[in-house]
Amino acid sequence: MPARLGSSSVPIDRVEVSAYRVPTDARESDGTFEWNSTTIVIVEATAGGQTGLGFSYADTSTARLIADLLASVVTGRDALGIPGSFAAMVASIRNHGRPGIASMAISAVDTALWDLKAKLLDVALVTLLGAVRETAPVYGSGGFTSYSDRQLSEQFGGWVERGIPRVKMKIGRNPSDDLQRVRIAREAIGRSVDLFVDANGAYDRKQALAFAEVFADLGVTWFEEPVSSDDLDGLRLIRDRAPAGMDITAGEYGYDLFYFRRMLDAGAVDVLQADATRCGGITGFLAAGILCEARGMPISAHCAPALHAHPGCAMPAFRHLEFFHDHDRIEQLFFDGALSPIDGALRPDPGRPGLGLEFKRQDTARYAV
Repeated sequence: MPARLGSSSVPIDRVEVSAYRVPTDARESDGTFEWNSTTIVIVEATAGGQTGLGFSYADTSTARLIADLLASVVTGRDALGIPGSFAAMVASIRNHGRPGIASMAISAVDTALWDLKAKLLDVALVTLLGAVRETAPVYGSGGFTSYSDRQLSEQFGGWVERGIPRVKMKIGRNPSDDLQRVRIAREAIGRSVDLFVDANGAYDRKQALAFAEVFADLGVTWFEEPVSSDDLDGLRLIRDRAPAGMDITAGEYGYDLFYFRRMLDAGAVDVLQADATRCGGITGFLAAGILCEARGMPISAHCAPALHAHPGCAMPAFRHLEFFHDHDRIEQLFFDGALSPIDGALRPDPGRPGLGLEFKRQDTARYAV
């Protein structure tokens, strides 16, 4: 039942944080990084007899910052006044620096507060935000550079069998292998499925231009971070010279609106990517969407599919979200109510309050750090 809110505020009673490290199911790498585990930081915020759930994929130091600083910043504040809590958190980390750990910590708390508010009002988060669409289109994401040809084919073929009409693979670690790997991916999915590639900034400008031409011949329609996302001039160069029908994309490392504004002002991308686990939670993600909407540019959500489905359905400029293999596996393990794609999209359940997630505390205790 919803809390009896009346005209008074609902003070936040407490904020608790925990962290869990989950091994990958196989060795994973992209063009510039490799890993064998993923850490998820979970925040639970309580008010009015309800508990909101938020999370970020971040280092354990993020959890420490939440416990040592942000929890006390928002405790006692009005659970319905999220803008005030968000502003207070941003002000509190002034001397710590906004990008990186601080923004990921704010993101996890902010998401928990949005989930809490929706639960206090007994509505789904998408209902609270105001739905624009009923479903959030997805693209399957994995195809790690550490995968064998067989692993790549089986993963991509499996997504197509599940009705996902677009898939993304990693490239850039061994450029000499990339063209053949893209050919293998195209063979696995057929010609009717959209094929995306992500270099994670591994190429230089000339490499990226050359690969854009040959990838286009294989029907690649999305070239993510062909060069470093810090090289805005390089991204603009690739965008201007890429073949027609190929989107140049970046933005996943944006931690605040200033980052996104600089990227858009530079004309660096065709589609902006944003990640609510990094850019300020639901509050920051929605703000990035407004920036895109004002410029007539689409926005795509990076990773964390269980978090992005609700706000994605509430954003006019939203194109799709990343159904990332590693995060989907973790979210299915950690949360009852984690969505699975149907006909290539996630459909938030309007009958489940908030994000519709319940933390499987006992099932996941063995991963606690």
